[in-house]
Amino acid sequence: MEILIDIILRAGRSAVELSLFVLLPIMVVMLALMRLLEARGALDWLVARLAPLLRPLGLTGLGVFAALQVSFVSFAAPVATLTMMESRGTSSRHLAATLAMVMAMAQANVVFPLVALGLDLGRTLLLSLIGGLVAAAATYHLFGRQLDASEAVLDEHLQHAQAADAKGVLDVINRAGAEAFRIAVGAIPMLVLSLVVVTALRSAGAIDALTSALAPALSYAGVDPVLVLPTLTKLLAGGTAMMGVMDEMLKSGAATPALMNASAGFLIHPLDIPGVAVLISAGRRTAAVWKPAALGAAVGIGCRMLGQVLL
Repeated sequence: MEILIDIILRAGRSAVELSLFVLLPIMVVMLALMRLLEARGALDWLVARLAPLLRPLGLTGLGVFAALQVSFVSFAAPVATLTMMESRGTSSRHLAATLAMVMAMAQANVVFPLVALGLDLGRTLLLSLIGGLVAAAATYHLFGRQLDASEAVLDEHLQHAQAADAKGVLDVINRAGAEAFRIAVGAIPMLVLSLVVVTALRSAGAIDALTSALAPALSYAGVDPVLVLPTLTKLLAGGTAMMGVMDEMLKSGAATPALMNASAGFLIHPLDIPGVAVLISAGRRTAAVWKPAALGAAVGIGCRMLGQVLL
């Protein structure tokens, strides 16, 4: 019992430190910047110019905005946009392409904290964008080609706060700070639970046994067996939990920044059980197209992994 209590306390300490001293300050700055650009109309201007270029890939103006949200806010931010797309009559085919793009891209709530631990931000964001666009195109033109593509005239105007004066700017910053605090504090329970489970399994020898069993096949494929632990954590508990595990591995020397960067395309994306569950909560039609979207996302993630090898 004392061993379990010790594991829980150490996991809690690590989770709180990661959430409040790494995730929170980074998310406050990024969200404040994102919301200010949104309030000043800069994102409207950008979306209006990118949307016609990306339409052949299956993305609408709101789809472009979803890409910005997952890249600079969090993986859950596009849920509101997906819901808006449903309510405004976006076709199931375009909806699937947008969902695939979001699931294939690197989520900001994992990327920016890991940058503080050695992740290459520029390369990660570039490959994330490429992977997201490939995922959208693969879904729209291949996996989701049988979906309904008919849609009414869409209202793609983005509703957001205004920042026309100093008070408006301060209000936007305060709301962004509150949103960042919710994200950081909301990550603590999953971080604590995942770190407790991972530490307990490691203490019991289960992780070492699994790694040893998979080591020959992984070594033959050129994959470091050390990645078994973060991969398993990511699949079952999501990207935030994986971030906590990676933080512990970097501190202990079990992983290096070079290994983290090499595996970023495979590990940093919302295509996992918790991520998919959150994204399909956007609405009934979004949930109905998750299978072709997941296949397209897998193609996009594969492109990201190839890019990590080539770059």
